[in-house]
Amino acid sequence: MKLHCEVEVVSRHLPALGLRNRGKGTRAVLSLCQQTPRSHPRPACLLISTLKDKRGTRYEANSSSLKGFLSAVRLVHRGCDVDAPLSTLTPAKTSEFEKFKTKMVITSKKDYPLGKNFPYSLEHLQTSYCGLIRVDMRMLCLKNLRKLDLSHNHIKKLPATIGDLIHLQELNLNDNHLESFSVALCHSTLQKSLQHLDLSKNKIKALPVQFCQLRELTDIKLDDNELIRLPFKIGQLRNLRFLSAARNKLPFLPSEFKNLSLEYLDLFGNHFEQLEVLPVIMLQVPLTLLEYSAQTVLNNRIPYGPHIIPFHLCEDLDTAKTCVCGKFCLSSFIQGTTTMNLHSVAHTVVLVDNMGSTEVPIISYFCSLGCYVNSSDMLK
Repeated sequence: MKLHCEVEVVSRHLPALGLRNRGKGTRAVLSLCQQTPRSHPRPACLLISTLKDKRGTRYEANSSSLKGFLSAVRLVHRGCDVDAPLSTLTPAKTSEFEKFKTKMVITSKKDYPLGKNFPYSLEHLQTSYCGLIRVDMRMLCLKNLRKLDLSHNHIKKLPATIGDLIHLQELNLNDNHLESFSVALCHSTLQKSLQHLDLSKNKIKALPVQFCQLRELTDIKLDDNELIRLPFKIGQLRNLRFLSAARNKLPFLPSEFKNLSLEYLDLFGNHFEQLEVLPVIMLQVPLTLLEYSAQTVLNNRIPYGPHIIPFHLCEDLDTAKTCVCGKFCLSSFIQGTTTMNLHSVAHTVVLVDNMGSTEVPIISYFCSLGCYVNSSDMLK
């Protein structure tokens, strides 16, 4: 009878020896073993085997976290016969410790496991240059996974079930064939865990506005895509410190970009356009009932969701524009263009072009003519 676990052996003599630190636990195989009558008066003992000590160290059986194992130990302690089969005093096998692997790196097709599952204890998995056209569903069963590297493959679409990896902190999808980033992932538990995201060298044209709900993100790489815009609520990513979106097709940045506080920013090689002198006026007088209702819900931060209102209304609220005064607007607004120096939002800035510029056009929205006139940026 064996139990695979993490073991920490503590000596009760540590204080007498002047030692305080107990050290760290180690992966081990805990075995309840049969002993010969000559070697010990008791019928069984506890054997702890580690990767460095495969023959193991013997201890008297006293406790276990597994119910069946604990029951057997209790019977041994009472001197009763144990119905369950006991292990023999043999060294542990190397394969038994492989189940506790926390990191696996695969960088070729020939090494990719086809006939067996990934070790359930993995925390870091890299499968690069393996020719994958989709995410292997076996990976989504690795509930301890913190870092998943699927770079340099041919993946075209991400399954929503990636969001079930509740501990995932790093996701690397560099150099694949992705054309979009799923809204379902933006609504998943990744909102609370994902910190590093690499989507560079794909075919993504736009990120959904819900992308900005991944508010734990600190690093985003979007280089070498086909981006024509960034989510206009990107300013909600308060923890973002590293943003790289070089060599895309961005004509301008959203106004909420001003709310970012970055350490590093790279927007080199985008197609930033010249400023439009005349604003785009789409004001509605009087406002529609839908516009009034949406402004009331958003300005007062009233909770909403598909379980309360129709899904298409939720989408309208999610994509509402923010005026420079802080109020929201759906379809009644004025759109204007200004410029911004990227040094105002980032400590380190890569030049936008070969001319040494760090000025970029910004699209701003105004809920009324008064907000537009009173905007100091527009009067410059």
